[in-house]
Amino acid sequence: MKKKKHIGFIICFILTLFVMVAVLELNKNRIIGFAITLLVSGFYVYAFITRLKQKKMLHRFFLYLLWIASFGAAFAISYPKVKPVPAVDYKNPVKTGIVQTQNGAVQGVVTEDGAVEIYAGIPYAKPPVGELRWKEPQDPDNWEGVRPADKFAPMSMQPVNSPIYDSLAQIIGYHDYKISLKDNYLPPVSEDSLYVNIWKPATTETNLTVVVYVHGGSLQTGQPWYDDYSGQGLAREGVIVVNMGYRLGVFGYYADEELIAESENDTTGNYGLLDQIKALKWVNDNIEAFGGDPTNITLSGESAGSASVSAICASPLAKGLFTRAVMESSTVVPVSPTHSFRLLDEALKSGKELKERYSCDTIADLRAVSAEKLVGEADTQHHMTVDGYALAKTPYEYYMDGEFNEQQVIHGYNRHEADAFLIFSAANLKNYEGRVRDYFKEYSDEVLKLYPATTNDEAKANWSEIWGAIFFDYPHYCYNRLSVMNGVPTYQYYFTKENGRLGAWHSGEEVYLYGNIPVDSKLYDDYDRKLSDSMLQYFVNFAKTGNPNGEGLPEWQQNTASEDVMEFGDNFGMIKEREHELFAILDKMQGFSTKH
Repeated sequence: MKKKKHIGFIICFILTLFVMVAVLELNKNRIIGFAITLLVSGFYVYAFITRLKQKKMLHRFFLYLLWIASFGAAFAISYPKVKPVPAVDYKNPVKTGIVQTQNGAVQGVVTEDGAVEIYAGIPYAKPPVGELRWKEPQDPDNWEGVRPADKFAPMSMQPVNSPIYDSLAQIIGYHDYKISLKDNYLPPVSEDSLYVNIWKPATTETNLTVVVYVHGGSLQTGQPWYDDYSGQGLAREGVIVVNMGYRLGVFGYYADEELIAESENDTTGNYGLLDQIKALKWVNDNIEAFGGDPTNITLSGESAGSASVSAICASPLAKGLFTRAVMESSTVVPVSPTHSFRLLDEALKSGKELKERYSCDTIADLRAVSAEKLVGEADTQHHMTVDGYALAKTPYEYYMDGEFNEQQVIHGYNRHEADAFLIFSAANLKNYEGRVRDYFKEYSDEVLKLYPATTNDEAKANWSEIWGAIFFDYPHYCYNRLSVMNGVPTYQYYFTKENGRLGAWHSGEEVYLYGNIPVDSKLYDDYDRKLSDSMLQYFVNFAKTGNPNGEGLPEWQQNTASEDVMEFGDNFGMIKEREHELFAILDKMQGFSTKH
């Protein structure tokens, strides 16, 4: 009996200690938390054994509760602190030379292998705080001396999950969680986030090609330092990459009549979009100092970043600020965009309702509400709008009128765009037909004929494809036809490559296209790396010349018939685009046509 008690204690102790250590690691707690937990655990073992000899079960139970309580205290004491994200992760990084921008001098850091220079956290506008909340971005202030550019600026104000939630999402969604003591901190979040980051080849060459990237996140979340779209991959191929923070959620897309009245440009509701255009102007004015060519800029983005790029391609404010565009997994050019966009009347109505929720009579009242309180409105205010300034009409109307900014374009989407968004709301045979009928109304029978379902698996797969087509695939089909109509050389892709990580889910193509597959990752094989090399080379060629094709690459044909796409997957080559029958139904629902 005594032996069994010992075994039971050992098993219980090991399991409990494992959970404690796992929680500390997943929550990114500081090392002191691990030390306290192990110290208290040692004391608990000693005390338990002492009580075991005295055969006092109740005392041993209270010892266990005390151990758990002590862990709670260790957890609280060692909770990760907020600190800026470093531009490189090795000790005592080598500094770059000093670069003089129009507002002051900056000095960045060099990657450990010496190949790439990074200049992080350079202001491109005044902090949009206080009276500047919900105003067009203003020119940044000048500074004296040399500004260190070795840390990324705070991510824009957004709802933030607990670290343990983000870690579990990394494990479940990305399958590539890494145990590390270098990331035991929280990145800062702030309204003060209008900064650019630059990755450039460690070279003295000039007139280098430039790519400006807009991050995704439904115009509600996201940050510009994520490894998948880091500028390092392109910089190693001789291209300068710039990205930026921009206002998100209620801070970037709130609309109000009072804001129109106080604006010199009679605008409201597009502050995040105006930030992106302001950053693009900053690049035009300053990138030559970093060795870049301001006459050869490609604008790129993914998801909501791509939706933003497609809006910038239509905006007259961005005329002449870039040459070509890359759009991944979103556009806002359908007649009625399916996400990230709304008309001004709807935006103003939503803004009025928000003001009432906070019992605010004026914009001054709303500006007095803390950012931490307002950030919860991200889900209600994350849509670009026709504001009469950045966008005087819808992007569809601009393209129909032959008004646009890009001279060449690459765009496309992934096979399983919808899967990440339907994890907790997958269709089944019971609800499948109802979902189709709710969305397609009088066109439902046509859709059900195209996508019949007799099992739960069929219903789940069909709804995922339909949902993905509505929100991602179809907007690219609309864009391609408008682009071809206007004579723009247009290259479209379809990403299908599965792997041990994201595969062909939404954003799964980015780590390939930007050349950032980790060297030590076991989630990608040799074929993945070769495919990434090809995709990166297409990107480099396109950014430099407007044509992705080059020596040693399969020919990527223009999509002049809006049906010829380049598949990036186990099959690597030109194919015919799928889903056209569903696209035709969506055309009828939206009234889409390229005929005047």
